[in-house]
Amino acid sequence: MVTPMMGLLRASVAAVLLAAAPALAQTPYPQKQVRVIVPFPAGGSADTLCRLVAEKLGSAWNQPVIIDNRAGAGGNVGAEIAFRAEPDGYTLLCSPPGPLSINHNLYKTLPYDWAKFMPITVLAVVPNVITARKDLPANTAQELIAYAKANPGKVTYASQGNGSTSHLSAQMLATMAGIEMVHVPYKGEGPALIDIIAGRVDIFIGNISAALRFEKAKQVKFLGLASRSRSPVAPDVPDAAEIGLPDLLASAWFALVAPPGTPDTIVQKINADAAAALKQPDVRAKFLEQGAEPQGGTSSATAAFIKEEEARWRDVIKSANVSLSD
Repeated sequence: MVTPMMGLLRASVAAVLLAAAPALAQTPYPQKQVRVIVPFPAGGSADTLCRLVAEKLGSAWNQPVIIDNRAGAGGNVGAEIAFRAEPDGYTLLCSPPGPLSINHNLYKTLPYDWAKFMPITVLAVVPNVITARKDLPANTAQELIAYAKANPGKVTYASQGNGSTSHLSAQMLATMAGIEMVHVPYKGEGPALIDIIAGRVDIFIGNISAALRFEKAKQVKFLGLASRSRSPVAPDVPDAAEIGLPDLLASAWFALVAPPGTPDTIVQKINADAAAALKQPDVRAKFLEQGAEPQGGTSSATAAFIKEEEARWRDVIKSANVSLSD
C-alpha cells in the first residue's frame, strides 16, 4: 500500500533526479585520459606534428593526452582501431591523407568507412617538393621535364611505397608533363631519401619537411614546389604555377577526426581547443620549422577539405591505373 508519505518521498526523489540530469549531461569533457591514434610510426611528420598539438590539449584540459602509434597497411590498421572505438571523444585519429582520402581508392576492401569519421580540424598542410639527387643534369622542374623527354624511361623516382602520396605525386607530374619515369618504391620516406642522397635514384616528390635538412646541407636539390604558393622555409623554390604546372598540387596534411557517432558538442570542443593550440607562438614556430603551415578551421570546412582531396587523388589513381591487392 502506498501511503501519502511514500508518495511524497517518491516525488521528491524524482524531482532531485530531474534536477541533477542536466548537470550530469553537461559534465565537462574530458574527464579522463584521451588517446590520439597516429597510424604511422613514431618520429615521422605525422607523429611529430600531432604530438605537439596533443601536448597543448593535455595542458588545456588538465588531462593526459597520449599518442598511440599504430602503424601498418598504409595507415589502415590505426584507422580501423579509431573507427571502432567508442564514440565518446576519448579516442581520436590524427592522420595524413592516406587513410582519410586515398586508401579506399587503392585497396579492394577496407575494414572501416573513411566517409563516416567525424571531421574535427586540419592541423597542418605540408607541401610536396620535387627533390632531386644533387648531380642530376637538371636544376629546375622545366629542365627535369626536358631531360625526361630526351631520355624516356630512364628517369627514376623514389616513393614511400606503392599508393603513397609520393608515388601518386610523381604519377601526377608524369601525366601533366607527358613524361615517362620508372617507379622505385621504398618502405618509408627515410630509405627513399637516403638513396636520393646516395644518387641511386633521380627524384623524390615528398613533403618538404622531410627533405629540408638535406637540401640545406646541399645533399639534394629542390626543383619545384607542388603548391599554389612558395614555402616560407624554402622561399627560393618556385611554386606550381611558376614551373608551368599550376595544377600540380600535392601535399601532406594532418587531420584530427573522431569515431562515427561522436557527439557534436565534443567535436566542437576539441575543434576550438585545437584551434587555440595552433595559434600559440611556440606551436606555430615548431610547425613552420618543419615546413608545416598551421591550419585550424571549422569541422564543416575540414569535411569539405577532405572531400576535395579525395576527389583530387581519386582522379590521379584512376588516370595512372594504380591499385593495391590488399
